[in-house]
Amino acid sequence: MTDDPHSPTPGLDVPVFESWLQRTHPGLAGPGPLSATLMAGGRSNVTYGIDGAARPLVLRRPPLGHVQATAHDMAREHRVISALAGTGVPVPATLALQRTPDASTGLDSPFYLMTRMPGQALARRHQNTAYTPTALRDISFELIRLLAELHRLDPDRIGLGDFGRADGYLVRQLHRWGLQYDGSRSRELPQLDRLQERLRDNVPTTRRNGLVHGDFRLDNALVDGTSISAILDWELSSLGDTAVDVGLLGLYWEIHSISPGTAVSAVDPAAGYPSFPELLDTYCEVLGTRVEHLSWYRAFAAYKLAVILEGVYFRYQAGGTVGTGFETVGDLAVPLAVHGLNQLSRAEENPWISHPTPAPGT
Repeated sequence: MTDDPHSPTPGLDVPVFESWLQRTHPGLAGPGPLSATLMAGGRSNVTYGIDGAARPLVLRRPPLGHVQATAHDMAREHRVISALAGTGVPVPATLALQRTPDASTGLDSPFYLMTRMPGQALARRHQNTAYTPTALRDISFELIRLLAELHRLDPDRIGLGDFGRADGYLVRQLHRWGLQYDGSRSRELPQLDRLQERLRDNVPTTRRNGLVHGDFRLDNALVDGTSISAILDWELSSLGDTAVDVGLLGLYWEIHSISPGTAVSAVDPAAGYPSFPELLDTYCEVLGTRVEHLSWYRAFAAYKLAVILEGVYFRYQAGGTVGTGFETVGDLAVPLAVHGLNQLSRAEENPWISHPTPAPGT
């Protein structure tokens, strides 16, 4: 097995994995030989595409190197995806779960296998040229409707009633991300420290609990043609305050305005994407609700993303990342912290900032 980040498949010994698959899941193994490709995507868990099996597969494992104790739980991600099968939220089918590290699998970590869904993630602006402005607009509204459908689900009915403790979710989230931040500190970031303090001093009252994705954004969806075939990357999901998903989507939707030189996103109003307030109109209409204290949730989203990126930056410095594009990941922390502080200042000027429920017929 190799943990060399310069290997074509760091963290995965393909021949050993193939032997394990043939031995334990012969129905999945197929004719072989297997090949694996490191898949582009998130900056956290490592994802491989597996070819040569009975069907195209995806394997997910935790990152190499520095891993926080509370992060990258493969079993939780596997569980929530399995539970969502058959709901209105499209996800891949889960096929196998390895809960504990075992050298005979070809990996030194837990992992799971799922089907490879058709489509691509829209992550860069140049990808927009393959779509009409109308198609991009339709994809955007489908994305926000899927978020509303997720938040409408009854966790008890899909077997996730014990997936988390909704009471006190925001306080626990702040504590959790504070621990993540402390565990990845490698430099002084006074703006991020100040944002953390102000978030803790102004925690809003939760208005709606439900199943939270935790990282809901355009490039965590696969677009097949002009429809969304799957929502991916459920590692941060839990039960809690659903407004955190709204705040995070808003952050990513407008991230080019926060850090034009370093932020990566396909969202571009000039290409046809609707504005975030338009998406909020649809979200509120589907749920018949409002999102109060929206600025706090957007500030929290900026804080959480900054902490995640600091963790990635820490691993990059230690040589524990795989793939490319990590050299500038640390440049976003300060712009995100400043954005979050600005959001909280706006909230202090008007503590009841919210997105209202659309009037019937509008």
